[in-house]
Amino acid sequence: MGTRGAPSRRRPAGRRLRYLPAGSFPFLLLLLLLCIQLGGGQKKKENLLAEKVEQLMEWSSRRSIFRMNGDKFRKFIKAPPRNYSMIVMFTALQPQRQCSVCRQANEEYQILANSWRYSSAFCNKLFFSMVDYDEGTDVFQQLNMNSAPTFMHFPPKGRPKRADTFDLQRIGFAAEQLAKWIADRTDVHIRVFRPPNYSGTIALALLVSLVGGLLYLRRNNLEFIYNKTGWAMVSLSYIHGSSQAQFVAESHIILVLNAAITMGMVLLNEAATSKGDVGKRRSKSLFICLVGLGLVVFFFSFLLSIFRSKYHGYPYSDLDFE
Repeated sequence: MGTRGAPSRRRPAGRRLRYLPAGSFPFLLLLLLLCIQLGGGQKKKENLLAEKVEQLMEWSSRRSIFRMNGDKFRKFIKAPPRNYSMIVMFTALQPQRQCSVCRQANEEYQILANSWRYSSAFCNKLFFSMVDYDEGTDVFQQLNMNSAPTFMHFPPKGRPKRADTFDLQRIGFAAEQLAKWIADRTDVHIRVFRPPNYSGTIALALLVSLVGGLLYLRRNNLEFIYNKTGWAMVSLSYIHGSSQAQFVAESHIILVLNAAITMGMVLLNEAATSKGDVGKRRSKSLFICLVGLGLVVFFFSFLLSIFRSKYHGYPYSDLDFE
């Protein structure tokens, strides 16, 4: 008779026992602690970022541009974490610095920042700040910066590139040009709104009122305007009646008339082509245009009258006083 072997013990199907290698428990514990630390560090960064953004939004609610010293610059601009772009104007506005360009650039910068602050697209992705040399000398030294004003963009991640420094010498510092540069660097489009300037309108109104007041006071004695004898006496006193001769004073008069006409043409050109006039000084441009046009019409007509008195027969009577 054959003997039967002892029955083997089988494990239930679908269940397998796995054994961890010896010494793996400390490794798992270290991995668990590392995950907890990384999670806590990420949470800490998120809290720090939220605090920074909240502080910047609070400053922006009070003013469009907030000033920074060295400590604030390092905390809110240089140190991570940061998920916002920062436009910084490095300037020197103290009177002892005597930087007139800084004051002019600051006015344009204020217009740009106010346009962003009060626009419907305002958000916490873009902020405007300023570092004055006398308040943040260490920042200027840290960036090796020796000129002002300078505009720089600090992106949310990474260090500023060459294009993040605004080319002020080539483009100028008009708010519209700054807005275009910011759109290229941040994809944030700012529509510039300039405050109305009524200085030109007021000056024009005062001039018209003065002339109108003088004419009103002399309303009963305006014959001097139509007195041809008086104008002829003035002409005969200083203008020679023949084309064969010329008084010394006549040369000076012709020189002054041509200078006035040239000045009028310069004013017309300035009103039409001057940068920043459209929208910013519209009323002033209108006043300059009217003054230039008045100079050209009045003095050119006077010049044609003199020419006619000396050279008879030329058909230039359309602009003549007579």
